[in-house]
Amino acid sequence: MMNTQAAIRFRRLGTLTIFAVYFVILVGGIVRASGAGMGCPDWPTCFGQWVPPTEESQLPANYHEIYAERGYESTQFNPVKTWTEYTNRLVGVTVGFLIFLTVWSSRIYLKSDKTVFYLSLSVFFLVGFQGWLGSTVVASNLKPIMITLHMLLALFIVALLIYTIARSQRDFIGRIDTQGLPEKFRAVLIVAMIMTLTQVAMGTRVREAVDFIAHEHAYIDRQFWRDDFPVIFYIHRSFSSIILFTNLWLVWKIYQSVDKQSILLRTGFSLIGLIVTAIIAGITLDRLGMPAVAQPVHLLMANLIFGVQFFLFICLSYSANKPAISNPGHSRITSTD
Repeated sequence: MMNTQAAIRFRRLGTLTIFAVYFVILVGGIVRASGAGMGCPDWPTCFGQWVPPTEESQLPANYHEIYAERGYESTQFNPVKTWTEYTNRLVGVTVGFLIFLTVWSSRIYLKSDKTVFYLSLSVFFLVGFQGWLGSTVVASNLKPIMITLHMLLALFIVALLIYTIARSQRDFIGRIDTQGLPEKFRAVLIVAMIMTLTQVAMGTRVREAVDFIAHEHAYIDRQFWRDDFPVIFYIHRSFSSIILFTNLWLVWKIYQSVDKQSILLRTGFSLIGLIVTAIIAGITLDRLGMPAVAQPVHLLMANLIFGVQFFLFICLSYSANKPAISNPGHSRITSTD
């Protein structure tokens, strides 16, 4: 018989890990927006040290030549950028420990649902691969395609974690009443998820262009970057309106069909809040001279939007009452039951 307290600990630890991964994405966005990616030109050490220096005087006098020989031209120590990148690495290591603990706590499902354990184990290995990919990003001298792959893998890891935790709670999720939702709700939700992924893909193209423009401007004069934006930026910007209205339709149907205390409704409201925040951050980038603070927020919102949509999809898949399936004898149940 399943140990209830152990199952609760696994859910809480897994949820904490999900938020930690999102925090890594945020910190990674800050690193990228501030141009701090090469703040540590080597890996896993930083300027050859496990704890990076705070002053240039702590480095060898010829450190420019040392890193030039390694393929990193114009390496210049900047304590803010160095410690920003180092913090990013520390957060990544912390997530690695959390993933390990999640795998360890998931062993309670080996008898009841082995898939939960093996999914957790897969996430652990993927995080290890993500760490290796991070070192490759540094070795590539921050090639845009490598940065994009690094970010997309983080998105996949979060989705896998969400599915793993949701699967462990499917008895509860299965009692959510979705009977009142329209027949086409599931199809529209899938379209909305595809639209989000498409928007993220376009965003990565814009991000790559911005990285090039930022390098050309030496990461200053942000107010002039917009003059060099590619056409895909304007497509990306306009597409956000379609995404907003599609998701508004989804949340409106949830509002009409479920109990007002349902976890589905609260998740839906969160989804709209995230989309609006992402749009505001995008407008800020467009109209206020590309402020660095808006870039990581915009990236984080995009990742959170897909994660919330994916959770809604899982709820539909596990719920006992699928849309348009009659089951009048089933009573509604809310998240507080």
